[in-house]
Amino acid sequence: MFGEMDLQSVIRSFLSTLDVEKSASRHTTLTYHTALEQFCSYLAEFSDPIPAINEITEADIRPFLGWLHDKGLGKTSIRLKLAAVRSLFKYALRSGIIDRNPASLLASPKTARPLPSFINVNEAQRLWDSFDTSSVNGLRDKALCEILYGSGLRIHEALALNLGQIDATSLSVRVLGKGAKQRIVPLTRETIASIRAYEERRHELNPKPEERALFLGDRGGRLSASSAWRIVRRALGPVTEARRKSPHVLRHSFATHLLDNGADLTAVSDMLGHSSLSTTQIYTHVSVERLKEAYKRAHPRGTSS
Repeated sequence: MFGEMDLQSVIRSFLSTLDVEKSASRHTTLTYHTALEQFCSYLAEFSDPIPAINEITEADIRPFLGWLHDKGLGKTSIRLKLAAVRSLFKYALRSGIIDRNPASLLASPKTARPLPSFINVNEAQRLWDSFDTSSVNGLRDKALCEILYGSGLRIHEALALNLGQIDATSLSVRVLGKGAKQRIVPLTRETIASIRAYEERRHELNPKPEERALFLGDRGGRLSASSAWRIVRRALGPVTEARRKSPHVLRHSFATHLLDNGADLTAVSDMLGHSSLSTTQIYTHVSVERLKEAYKRAHPRGTSS
């Protein structure tokens, strides 16, 4: 172990190591430099002089997170600052400057999971009306969007479907989801009708011999994920102001609209193919937020604090 070293000296040595030995980008070095300057400023507010690095304990570091929060920083920024402090103490431990890492047990603040984007019911109706169903491409694009929204399939699940997998009698389809888990998902009559209309003209896409894919690309092979993303993005563009415009937005809309209309959370989770109810519960947050907004708009005292 080295003798007692002041914190600023160790920080300079650490940043130099980042630059030279680790070949860190200028942005990373600057980010760490700023974070560690803030750490020193925090310590200076409560200690005079700033303690030597081997004197700093976990109890000295933990309030730094609250100090950053009081400065108006969000959870993501705080996580980055804490990562810089952790890296500094890891370096000090590896270099023999300290004999234990006081930052090793500190938990990063959890970042809030972003709420999913979705289209509302009126936007969904405008979407179905927007397709040019006089062309085979328009019929295919509508059928694809219908099955994503009407059954909540993941895009790769929809693209993996083959001819004959749709059970029009039971209004359902068997899909292979994550972890090779099979599930049966109900289909709407509108989805069945859209798929039938597309299948009647599927041959116009000149399928390759033996090609069994339900959704075909313009060259006759199975529709690729990148082409499907473009189809959905192009279709959603004129009809919604949702932040994102992707196949997953239609899956999110499926779950949100079901829960808005009183569907059981467990049933929705099964249809989505989630392995845990906690994954599905994010959609209840969407519904609660919408209820709160509706309350604020409609209740006479809804806007009062």
